[in-house]
Amino acid sequence: MDVARLENLLRGVQSGDTTVDAALNALRDFPYEDMGFARLDTHRALRTGHPEVVFCQGKTTEQCVAIARRLTQTAERVLMTRASLEVADAVRAALPQATYHDMARCIVVGPPPEPSETGDYVVVASAGTADMPVSEEAAITLETLGSRVVRLYDVGVAGLHRLLDRRDVLTNARAIVVCAGMEGALASVVGGLVACPVVAVPTSVGYGTSFGGLSALLTMLNSCATGVAVVNIDNGFGAGYFAHLVNAGATRS
Repeated sequence: MDVARLENLLRGVQSGDTTVDAALNALRDFPYEDMGFARLDTHRALRTGHPEVVFCQGKTTEQCVAIARRLTQTAERVLMTRASLEVADAVRAALPQATYHDMARCIVVGPPPEPSETGDYVVVASAGTADMPVSEEAAITLETLGSRVVRLYDVGVAGLHRLLDRRDVLTNARAIVVCAGMEGALASVVGGLVACPVVAVPTSVGYGTSFGGLSALLTMLNSCATGVAVVNIDNGFGAGYFAHLVNAGATRS
């Protein structure tokens, strides 16, 4: 249930086109639905503006399909993250309108928002090609929520001219998501170039002493550049969601 659907439901009751019993039936799962293995927050869009997102890792394929089926009854669009190909195939078999983005490991059920070629946008930048899976999780999250995305991949500090060639794109962004492994220096560099918020995502890419992304995380947390916020290791979704709120002005109905 989102704001638009609730408004239409209430207007239907007001006009007499919808009975009180029908309205109560539509609202029967307020504030959540207990499926036994999951309690679906079916009214999250009313509070936050966006429906619940499904984290597939650790859930069975059957649970993922059941959750997706139920959420599509109350939301125009459903985002599922950390989905394996097996889960994606099962969801697509049950819900043909689902699309699997394999690099991002994300499933989007429902039509995507109309892409915008103008207006405010978020840059998603990756230090290296190996950081692209996390970058794509952020980008798909942004696009599913309705933000325009500009991708800048493989622009790390080992070849800084690749980043500086696109400085115009950076300076005009509403927010920037930076995904970097190894030592994670790219976030500080970008933060020192732009006035907009930078969301830094340490990735688990790197040799032994990167400690699965810990080195990049500590570098980003210790950034001397202002305006840099840091999310958890490999959390492209969290970075994309936060950057969308910045891009959209974090408005609430």
